[in-house]
Amino acid sequence: MLSRTASSFFRRSATRCMSTEAATAVKLNFCLPQETLYKGASVHSVILPGMGGEYGITANHVPYVSQLKPGVVKILHEEGSADPEKYFVAGGYALTHPDSTTDVICPEAVKLDDIDPSEVAKKYDAARTKFSSAAAGSIEQAEAQIEMEITKEMGMAIGVSLN
Repeated sequence: MLSRTASSFFRRSATRCMSTEAATAVKLNFCLPQETLYKGASVHSVILPGMGGEYGITANHVPYVSQLKPGVVKILHEEGSADPEKYFVAGGYALTHPDSTTDVICPEAVKLDDIDPSEVAKKYDAARTKFSSAAAGSIEQAEAQIEMEITKEMGMAIGVSLN
């Protein structure tokens, strides 16, 4: 059984490596539960906040699956673009397929330009207060800690220091 699985894997890998059709762009699908931000959009590259660190996807990237941590998704529409489109995501998943399609699925995302620094600071302070007043080890304390971590990452993304 294992040898058949390994054989099948290597055959698919070899086919992918020997393909003569090279993609020239990443096809981006960026979806939230309530809306689709991009569907099949051709972009030069996407930079994602993976759990193992930030990484970039360009055309002909190897297939890859990654859990995303709270951070910034950067979309470069053209090669050499100095100003990427930026979204803050609270987490999610990214799947890159052999045909240079990348699916980014997040529970929520907001453009960095739309984030109000004063609201981020208020939200962080409220979460910190909730954390301090919750019983140690309680669900309320865990939820407040998650809120603090996400809000702190959001603050870092827009240049606001939260302590």
